[in-house]
Order: sequence, then structure tokens, then C-alpha cells
Amino acid sequence: MTHSILQSQGAVVRTRFAPSPTGYLHVGGARTALFSWAFARHFGGTFVLRIEDTDLERSTPEAVQAILDGMNWLGLQHDEGPFYQMKRMDRYREVLAQMLEQGSAYHCYCSPEEVEAMRERQREAGDKPRYDGTWRPEAGKLLPPVPTDRKPVIRFKNPLDGEVTWNDVVKGKIAIANRELDDLVIARPDGTPTYNFCVAVDDSDMQITHVIRGDDHVNNTPRQINILNALGATLPFYGHVPMILGTDGQKLSKRRDAVSVMDYLDKGFLPEALLNYLARLGWSHGDDEVFSMDQMIAWFDLTHLSSSAAQFNPEKLAWLNNHYIKLADNQRLADLIRPEMQTLGAQFEGRPELAAVIALFKERVQTTRELAQAAMLFYREAKPDPALCAQHITELAHVALRDFASGCLAVEWSKSAIAGLMKEVLAQHTLKMPQLAMPLRLILTGQLQTPSIDAVIELMGREAVLSRLAQYLPSK
Repeated sequence: MTHSILQSQGAVVRTRFAPSPTGYLHVGGARTALFSWAFARHFGGTFVLRIEDTDLERSTPEAVQAILDGMNWLGLQHDEGPFYQMKRMDRYREVLAQMLEQGSAYHCYCSPEEVEAMRERQREAGDKPRYDGTWRPEAGKLLPPVPTDRKPVIRFKNPLDGEVTWNDVVKGKIAIANRELDDLVIARPDGTPTYNFCVAVDDSDMQITHVIRGDDHVNNTPRQINILNALGATLPFYGHVPMILGTDGQKLSKRRDAVSVMDYLDKGFLPEALLNYLARLGWSHGDDEVFSMDQMIAWFDLTHLSSSAAQFNPEKLAWLNNHYIKLADNQRLADLIRPEMQTLGAQFEGRPELAAVIALFKERVQTTRELAQAAMLFYREAKPDPALCAQHITELAHVALRDFASGCLAVEWSKSAIAGLMKEVLAQHTLKMPQLAMPLRLILTGQLQTPSIDAVIELMGREAVLSRLAQYLPSK
């Protein structure tokens, strides 16, 4: 509906993601970015990245880089930006001067102590604490003498009557009475502008048509709408998506949950899995659970955003990650896990191609970390437990293993031929598969559980298999 209105006005969809760089890229922020990106892509619009870095005490270059790294890893490429609010200070000062001149803003010389005192009096009287308009210019009103020892803040002259209303594309119609909003400080005594003012100016200047963000911003929206109206700007459509809850039903917590996007990279998740999962936290396309980002772009609009909070399910994400690992190119996975395997002590020289080993394990793992650990079977020396060797490498097993080793000298080196050789040895000695397979697993890998032993033997290579068997076969 909202896009058809814009089309009739000849407008182009422009969305934005505007994080504050006070830490990592949160999964909730990543979901907001995904929705904004997908909506712009669906309508052939523009996705803007804006860094809201005016909180000088908490914003850091490292946090900015963490956000950029997270967006890049997810593949949520912006079309414009990144724009930094700290680099737009001249523009903010220009707008502040215009608002002071036109009377939609004014200087307020109340000290913080005076403001707190007036609010305390209001609380004692049972009223909502708010700025009482001491310095608000009105027709016929005599303002107090200007203090000579105090720099003023600049306040926005909020309408006194009526209400702010908007049709939220997620929550429906929302109305806030203007009497609930006091005159917001839009510039501090040192002249630096405040959050809601900067957001309004930026959304106006950047011609943002749709603001999709978390519902923790609902209380900011009426203030931003009033500022935008004072600027004579076109209002964007707003959609406030509910927060993501943890497995305990509470807001995601750094102490209990993995909330940083880059945590999921470190834990071995693929970006397409995380994107697919985040898309389903608050949006749906029928019963579809697994879909590519191209499919999401084709399907995504704002009509199927949920107004209910979504609960993060790590098991569901792990299932999706396994699905995407199985689909992933083996060489891509090899490039991903090789550095971690090197930290685990992997020796690659003279060993099987890593991509071929990955093909053997990728169906069995949920993360690339698990894949790296599983693949180590081929890239470190086998050290079987002596007790397990005594249990499984019996005298009868020795005879069968010797015959198997002899057969390995001439057999075609393929999984099917190796499987045929094993069956011949089993039949010759009237053994069951575990009586040969278990000793082979222990000797060759040091483990009792591996993928199909014939596949392991094929990948390990004739020379390595015979060398390891020779260490455990007594000479005649």
C-alpha cells in the first residue's frame, strides 16, 4: 500500500540503517538492516547506511569498524554512505539557526539543577515531570532576564495542542497527545545537536521514504515527526518491529545469549543461514522456512511483518546452518576452515585435498567449527588409546588386517573396490563388519566413529594406509 502511494507521487523507495557505534552489530540491528535492505531491493530503491556517532563518550572507531565488518560479512551492501553524523555538524548548525529564526526553536537558560527541581515539584504534585516552558516565547509573555554566566540549550517548540498520529506499517495507527511531549532539547550548551534532532534532519535531507526500526524507537517517533513538520519535510512511513527475545522469553542479553553478529562468524555459522533465520524472526512468506536472499527480495514487502515479538531459537538456526553447509561449495568451505585447522595443528602436506575431505563430513555437522574439528581426522597423527587397541585389535583381527593390507597393494583405489576387498576378507575369515572396521578405524584414525570406513580409506591414500597398518601388524 505504502509503495503504491509513493509510485503515484513519482517517488523512489529510500530506506536507511542507522546504528549507533557503541559496540558490535547486534542481531536485532542486523534484522532491521536486513528488512530495510530487502525492502529497498524489492522496489529497486536505495539503501542508505548512516552512522549515528554523536554520542562521543560511547562511540568508538572500533565499534564503527565492527558494524561495517558485520554488514560486509552478511552481504548487506549499502547504496549510499556510510554517512557520519559527526561530519554533518555544519548542516545541523545551519538548521538550528533556521529554526531559531523562524521561531520553531528557542534558547533556554535553565540550569540542569533548575530543570530537576521543577520536575521534582511536578512529581510531588502527582503530575508528569516535564519542562514547564519557562523560556518558551509566547505572545505577550515576559521572559526572565538572560543569565550572563550560563550558555543556553536550544529547545524545540513542540505544539501544545492536538496529537501526533501515524499509521505504523507494523503496529497500525498510533496517536500521541502533544501535551505528553515537552519541549525537547535539540542542542546542548556546547552547541552539539541531540539524537532526535539529528535523525529528523538526516531523514529529511536523505529523503528517506520508509523508516523500519525496532519498537524501542516508538517513543522517539512523535518527536521526530513534529521536528520534520517544523522543517516542512515530507514524512516517511514508519514501521516498528518488535524486539527479539531469548530462549527464556526475555530480551536478548549479552550475558545469556550470542547477540553479536560476528559471534556467529566465530561460532562457525554461514551468513546466508543467519540471514535466512533473522528474516523469519518477524516476517513470513507463507510457510516457507528456507529461502535465498534473492527469493526474499522478490517476496519482501511490509504487509507480512509481525507485530508480535519473535523468540530466538538456536536449534532452528543450527538446523538451517547445516542445510546451507550441505549446499555450500566444498572449496569455499575449505577456505573458511583452513585457518582454524592450522590453529589446531593440522599438517596439510602429503594429505588429502581438504575439499574432498569436506565432502565426506559436511552432511554430519552443524557449524564450520565442527567441520574443521571433524576434518582434522586426516591432518594429524592417529594416536589410538592402548586400551581400545587391546580390546579391538585381537589376534583374529591381526590375520584379517594382514590379508586386507596385502589386498591393498593391488586393488583399484576407489571406494567401491575397497568395500569389495573388505567383504572378501570378511568372508574369508567368517567375520562381521565391525570385527574388521573397528580395528581399521582405530589404526588409521585413532577413533571408533568415523564416516564410512571405505570412504576414509580411499581419501587417506594407499601409501598412508599401508604405512599405518604396518605399525600395528606384527611381522611373521
